[in-house]
Amino acid sequence: MSHPTKYIFVTGGVTSSLGKGIISASLATLLQSRGYSVTIQKLDPYINVDPGTLNPYEHGECYVTEDGAETDLDLGHYERFLNRPTSKANNVTTGRIYLNVIEKERRGEFLGKTVQVIPHITDEIKNHIKILGQSGEYEIVITEIGGTVGDIEALPYIEAVRQLKWELGQDALVVHLTLIPYLSATGELKTKPTQHSVKMLQESGVQPDILVCRTEHPLGEDLRKKLALFCNVKKDAVIESIDAETIYAVPILMRNEKLDEAVLKRLNLPVSQEPDLVRWKEFLYRLKFPKTEVNIGLIGKYVELRDSYKSIAESFIHAGAHTEVKVNIRWIHAESLRPETVVEALKGLHGVLVAPGFGERGFEGKLEAVRYARENKIPFFGICLGMQIAVIEFARNVLGLHEASSSEFHPNTPYPVIDLMEEQKKITEKGGTMRLGAWPCKLEPDSLAHRIYRRLEISERHRHRYELNNTYRSQLQAAGLRLSGINPDKDLVEIIELDDHPFFIGVQFHPEYKSTVYNPHPLFIHFVKAANQYAVDNE
Repeated sequence: MSHPTKYIFVTGGVTSSLGKGIISASLATLLQSRGYSVTIQKLDPYINVDPGTLNPYEHGECYVTEDGAETDLDLGHYERFLNRPTSKANNVTTGRIYLNVIEKERRGEFLGKTVQVIPHITDEIKNHIKILGQSGEYEIVITEIGGTVGDIEALPYIEAVRQLKWELGQDALVVHLTLIPYLSATGELKTKPTQHSVKMLQESGVQPDILVCRTEHPLGEDLRKKLALFCNVKKDAVIESIDAETIYAVPILMRNEKLDEAVLKRLNLPVSQEPDLVRWKEFLYRLKFPKTEVNIGLIGKYVELRDSYKSIAESFIHAGAHTEVKVNIRWIHAESLRPETVVEALKGLHGVLVAPGFGERGFEGKLEAVRYARENKIPFFGICLGMQIAVIEFARNVLGLHEASSSEFHPNTPYPVIDLMEEQKKITEKGGTMRLGAWPCKLEPDSLAHRIYRRLEISERHRHRYELNNTYRSQLQAAGLRLSGINPDKDLVEIIELDDHPFFIGVQFHPEYKSTVYNPHPLFIHFVKAANQYAVDNE
């Protein structure tokens, strides 16, 4: 690289959930489209070491990287927008920072000094921020600071940003995402919350270089001048971020506002090359103008918080745009499904997806959904626990093992068709101890999986403890369950399917983690195609 790595810090003010992750990913997309090598990392201010032990209701889904890190769901946005994998270096929590510092202190690495937030915690934060920049792979590193300016938890991160801005000079800048609320009573946008937010940042020694203003209504010229004057930024650094129809339109909106140009100018980087957004615009066109539509039921236990299944929902968007099919997801709570309610609940669906999850709650409902899809030849897709439940349903209703179950739910089941691996039985700690990250899988020739992937060896990401019990493999196969994908390292079943069904497949891994705008996952593409064909055949 002809210049040192540049660092962009994205902070948030006024309120949470403004979309720092989407703004970060959109900016990265624009810079990447101009030919720059970019990555994004997330610093989360909570004390959990990673999100792996968090209930999905608390924090949405837990996203898993290729190297097996359990991370914040924003990393999914980073990968979906940039079409390149992240790693454990891309997500750091306060828990991880403090754990590292305490472990160093226990080893005597601080030579008897008093260990303090400054400099020891802030130094650890700065080291993590610089890891990606020092790898030599990236010209620009974007760091999203979780939480809201003013939170007690975020103070060490803001201080680390202050120090890095001082150390790096022209090689670092701060983008502050804020809210411009609209008061319907007076019919005007108000800048005061943003002024207070910037003032709070300034009190911590950090002056934002660029303001990105979330708003429901366009910012007028006078408002931009006022924000620039009161917040001490240039007028071309006041960026409007108006509500968009889809998160995938945000890069185009940010390009129209010239956010990428403002960033490059302040980092003293060339602005000469125009962004290449042809494929992105084609994706948006197909997304906006589908030719047909299908209804797919997502059967889960956390459907009240749809971020619990964020990657699955986004994978349907990618696959839908690719196939020019609008996918309407019907969110169905597994606990609502019983033998007497399943027909009415699943009426009008063209496909059934049984989602991942942990624990017994909703188990019987998911079982009913699988049975209904199998018996009525409705396209079926099971992911992780969804695949395991498909195996249990088959063992009970086809193989005749009526008490078959998973030892996760029923430890004393006489037929544990889903069980813990031996090495998992010795584990007592919950965090970071599952089968995680990318694992290889060999596909059976001429299987549905082989036709979908169009190759015999694949690699997919995992996050689970329980596996199909190899003791029952021959019985399941003899009854007609095809075990079409096997992990060669541990001889574990990864994919199951049925031949006497238009589309019935279950996978032990999480394909949704690898679906991106430019590379929709083939399993989702073929599932959407099968649902579309089912809709045509049953008009």
